[in-house]
Order: sequence, then C-alpha cells, then structure tokens
Amino acid sequence: MIVSKTHIKKKDLVMVTNGREKGKSGRVLKVLPEKERVIIEKINFVKRHSRPHGQQKRGGILEKEAPLHISNVMLLCEKCNKPVRIGHRSLEGGKKARFCKKCGEIFDK
Repeated sequence: MIVSKTHIKKKDLVMVTNGREKGKSGRVLKVLPEKERVIIEKINFVKRHSRPHGQQKRGGILEKEAPLHISNVMLLCEKCNKPVRIGHRSLEGGKKARFCKKCGEIFDK
C-alpha cells in the first residue's frame, strides 16, 4: 500500500472549494492519508442512526462530521485570508516548512 504525502496537516485552517459545503472554512480534526480524506470541524455533517447499547448510550439520530476528499480543500493563509497553494522551503538547520505562494508566509513555525 502506497501512502501519499499530504499538504494538509491536523489543526490547519482550510476552506472547502467544491461540493455542497463550498466556501465554508474550519480546522482539520483528522487526516486520513491512506484514503486521501480529511475531517473538518463543523463541516459536512451526516446523520447516523444508532441503537441504544446498555444503560450508558442512548439511541437516536446523531450528527457527526464525514470525511471530505483532500482535493476539495485548500489551506487558508491567515495573512492573505484567502485559500492558497503552498510550496516547500528549507529553513536553517535543514528543517522543511510549508509556505504561502502568494505572500510567502511560513505555516510551520
């Protein structure tokens, strides 16, 4: 199984570019690189019907975030306040970082 490298990481601020949730933005809760999907906070809710299990869990209809394909989201630059493409740059000490291609802002500090 080949695991692709993703340009989006957990806790990044992203904007949805395609689909039903187009134009909405939120923080990434989880990245699923083997499926090339991301779960974004308060975006792409689906309803899940569940049965009660014992005395702790109640049954009913639950709402939770569903994964979106990673190609449908773009990283939001906090300086530009726009969805941007990113590049990779080497910093001092041999460390690599992601940067905004519009303004040059570095994401990984």
